[in-house]
Amino acid sequence: MPETAETDKKLPECPIEVVLDLIGCKWKIFIIRDLLCGTKRFNAIKKSTGCTQKVLTGKLREMEQDGLIERKVFAQVPPKVEYTLTDIGYSIAPVLDAMAQWGTDYKQYCKIKNKLKKKS
Repeated sequence: MPETAETDKKLPECPIEVVLDLIGCKWKIFIIRDLLCGTKRFNAIKKSTGCTQKVLTGKLREMEQDGLIERKVFAQVPPKVEYTLTDIGYSIAPVLDAMAQWGTDYKQYCKIKNKLKKKS
């Protein structure tokens, strides 16, 4: 059985550090967010994330090596490439949901804090 990049990678002891190592960059989180809705082409991901072509290419390659996404190339001209989350990639959805909820709660906290500040 050939070894993959996933099995070659030395992972940190701390599970939180593993998560941050895999998705600790804002671009990767945005890519996952977009792919949770389904398969997307490169330019669609680029447009929705606002990421540069060079950075996006690098992040997609890293995520493919880590087993989070699959890249499908269609033999046509011009080339067509689609990206999809793998099962393990989809399994991070609850983490992003929790982050979204925390972000919403924090925005509400800041709103209340600012109102109280203006009153005093």
